[in-house]
Amino acid sequence: MRHLMLFTVLLLGTSWAAAQSYPKQETAGNNDAQKTVTGCLSSSAGTYTLTDKSGKTYQLAGDTAKLSEHVGHQIKVTGTMSSATASSSDATTGQTGAGPTLEINSVKHVSKSCEGKGSSSY
Repeated sequence: MRHLMLFTVLLLGTSWAAAQSYPKQETAGNNDAQKTVTGCLSSSAGTYTLTDKSGKTYQLAGDTAKLSEHVGHQIKVTGTMSSATASSSDATTGQTGAGPTLEINSVKHVSKSCEGKGSSSY
């Protein structure tokens, strides 16, 4: 009886320890992390891209129907990062790839103009 009780306590302790470390391991390798990016919205051939003040460009995906009214504006986009790469058709935008894809969850209008557009400051 004593051995059964000891075995049960050890089994429960091991299960609890494994459950505590499981989410951390999953999160470390998770590419679907939420990200918020503020930048200038542009469009070419129905594809929307967002360029932040450091010059990094994100391709926007998902519900892009309402983005057309914000082209040339500064916006804040929250979404899920994807490891998908830009298609070769993005070469027509003059960029060397549109960067990572951001699946849109929410969009917030920041300004009707992109600060520092065309200059080194944003």
